Parts: sequence; structure tokens; C-alpha cells
Amino acid sequence: MQITKENSDNLNAVVKVNIDKSDYSEKVDKILKDYRKTANIPGFRKGHVPMGMIKRQYGQAVLADEVNKLIQESLNNYLTEEKLDILGNPIPKEQEDFSWDSDDYSFEFELGLAPEINIDFNNKKAITHYKISADKEMIDDQIKLIQRQFGKLVSQTEVKEGFTLVGKFTNEEEGIENETSFKLEDLKGKKNKTSFLGAKTGDTIQVNTKGLFEKEEQLATFLGLEEDKAKDLDVDVNFEITEINEEVPHELNQELFDKYTREEGKITSEEELKNFIKEQAAEQFVQHSDQQLLNDTTEYLLESTKFDLPTEFLQKWIQISGEKELTKEEAKEEFEKSEKGIRYQLIEAKIIKDNDIQVKPEEVKDMMKERIKMQMAQYGGASFSDEQMDQFANQMLSNQEEARKISEQVMSGKILDLLKEKLKLKEKEVSFKKFADEVYK
Repeated sequence: MQITKENSDNLNAVVKVNIDKSDYSEKVDKILKDYRKTANIPGFRKGHVPMGMIKRQYGQAVLADEVNKLIQESLNNYLTEEKLDILGNPIPKEQEDFSWDSDDYSFEFELGLAPEINIDFNNKKAITHYKISADKEMIDDQIKLIQRQFGKLVSQTEVKEGFTLVGKFTNEEEGIENETSFKLEDLKGKKNKTSFLGAKTGDTIQVNTKGLFEKEEQLATFLGLEEDKAKDLDVDVNFEITEINEEVPHELNQELFDKYTREEGKITSEEELKNFIKEQAAEQFVQHSDQQLLNDTTEYLLESTKFDLPTEFLQKWIQISGEKELTKEEAKEEFEKSEKGIRYQLIEAKIIKDNDIQVKPEEVKDMMKERIKMQMAQYGGASFSDEQMDQFANQMLSNQEEARKISEQVMSGKILDLLKEKLKLKEKEVSFKKFADEVYK
């Protein structure tokens, strides 16, 4: 067997694989002999079928299968040994005069070669790295939310502003019969709210569904309907009030501080609570800040790192590599959609290679454990031993798809840390509202 490569240019090459009869004949003969031993053909005893008949019946299929295996194995080995950095997979060239009746075969494959990439980390214009903090309004809103969260419901007999109503919506013709609860402020418009204000437990209020609630999706939820049916619904419904509750916020006292922090005496004043909320918010905002920095550094790298791609090859590869073969026009459109992603993958691979960035198994497990802790914190913050946390992490990482996602996140974090060191950044302290206005405008 002989394999040779000829470069068409810096981004395209053709690999030629020449296969002699001696490369495959022994293997093919062995398989055909094994077929002969087990072949069940009428008129012949098992194991006594003439070899000529076996060859006529199975020979070409076995030959094609073995030659294809030989091509794939030898081509993969060649690419590895030659350390060829290719894009996509080799594409076999069509051969109009090919025949399996020959003894020797020659196959050609098109290759798309990865371009040489030089990354410029000397950005003249500094990239903004946001430092997001909670402002006074956000902290005050969070305190109110905490007071409501740990507050209590006090039963009342008459509907007033801010109260919660519990009851049942009905409309026999529309098949509506749903027990639910909503706050008076969920209602839209003064007319709807006035219909309920002053009502008492046991009263039945009739209202129209059109424009009943502030948010359109609330109508389906409160009436127990599918969204499609609730959309543009314009009928009268009855609401029978079974309970009226006032939400009484918890006082700002030591009991509330201990409940919120789940630790006795950790916070002893309103000022300490505000600082605690601010610190928590800053930690949560780091993820937003880093994600935006990654977005901005990615855009810089894409704009500043110029290189050509084997466009024609990639379009051809996209055309034939999916479950369903695309037309040339479809493949071109798909390439144009994915070109930016392909370019960043190549830039990222260059950064990883040049800086020998590696992801260790223990780093993946540590990140998974942090994710588990965050999830637990949302549901009461249960405490587990290190051994139990290891078991949970191992169980989650046994899912290959989950393990791949976490590994990619660890790698992304390492790349971002490197970019923070190499690129010129300017820190900008902003509130979350200001951040959202600037970034998501």
C-alpha cells in the first residue's frame, strides 16, 4: 500500500491511496473460506460448496468491505502520523471508470487543511469588564421580598388593595371550573379591580375574560385553560370567593435575619442585612459579567484574527455529512450560518494548544459539586458530607452528555482567565440595571 499527498494550495490537498492485491487478498480468502464452512446452499452438503460458487456469490461484497476497512484504517493512521490538522473529514473523489474486477485499486480523497492562525492579544482599545453591584433600589426590593417570603397570611373578610383572593372561576358553556388564587394587583384596569374591592367571603363576582389580567398568559393559568383556548377569549365568568388573605410582611428583626441566613446571629442589624445582600448579589453577578466579557473578547478575537478557510471544501463536506444530503445552495447557506462558529472554534483551539490548557478530572468534579450545592441552596440548602457530595457528583458525571457540558464549561473558564491576563481590559462598576441597559439595549 502506498499513500501520497499533494497540496493544491495552503488550504486544500488530495491524498491518494494505492492498494495492491497483496494488501487484502489473504484477509478476503480467509473470510471466504469461513463462509464456505457455514454456507447453506441447496444441493450441497454444509462445508462442501465449491469455492468458485462462494466467490461468485459473496466475493465482491467481501472484497469491497475489506478494502473499505483497509482504506479507513490506513487513511486515519496516515493523518495521525503526518500530524495533519484537517477540517471536517476526507471526502472521496468520484471515479467514473472504477471497477472491482481489477486487482489493484487507487482512491483519492480531498482534504480541507486548517489555516495558520496568529492571534493578536495587543488590543489597543481596552475591552470593558463590568463589575456589577446591587444598588439601593435593588437591595430595598430584595429586603421587601425577604419580608414577604417569611411573612404570614392573615385571613380577612373583605377585599382590599394588596389582598389575595382564593376561589373558583366557572363558566359552564366553556367548560371552565378552576380553583385558583390571585392578587388584586394581578387584575388589569380600574374597572376589574373595582368589581372585587369590598367583596366578602362567599360572594360571587361576574367579570369578562377580555383584558382581565395584567399579563395575557395569566388568564390561561387562572382559568385552567390551554393557552390557545385562552387567547382572545371573550366570555363572562363567575368567581366565587372562598378565602380573602392579607399578606403581612415579617418584621425586620433578629428572627427574620436568622431565618434568611439559616444561621443564628450571623446578621444582627438591618445594615448588616443590606451588606449581606450586596455581597450575595455581587457573587451572582460575576456570572453575568464574565459571560459578557467572554462575548466581547470573542468578538474582538474574531475581528482581529484574520485567516482564510477552505470554503469550497467545507461547503462540499456540509453538503454530504448530514443525515440527509443537501443541495449546493443549502450547503452554502448552512456554511454562511456556521462560518463564525467555525472560525472561533479554530481560534479557541489555537489558544488551547499554544498555552497547553488542560481540563483535569478533579476540576470537572469540583465544578459539578458546586452546581449541586447551588441547586440544593434553592431548595432549602440541605447539608451533605464530602463523601455524599462525591457520590452525587460521580452519579451526575456518569452521564456522558452532562460530563461533556461541564468539561466545556471548565475549559471556557480557563480560556477566559487567560484572556483576562493577556488582553487589555478596563473595569467599569455599574448597577445591574445600568449593565442591562448597556448590554441588552
